[in-house]
Amino acid sequence: MKGLITLKLIHAEYNPTHNSIDINHYNGYILRIDCNQAESGIGTTPNSQRYFNALAIDNPLGYARLALDGEI
Repeated sequence: MKGLITLKLIHAEYNPTHNSIDINHYNGYILRIDCNQAESGIGTTPNSQRYFNALAIDNPLGYARLALDGEI
């Protein structure tokens, strides 16, 4: 159909048990990003670590975008 836009819904949430971001894709795929592994290559200060923690908890989809784009 012309002009029809298909939305690809994604739900992301922080999983405190595994310290990870769990992303549920619209077609049933589940992606888990390990926060410890994503942040392993960078040197963080207590302040920057606090920022990453707040981002993972408050905006898990934003954290996932940073991790998957290689911005972390």
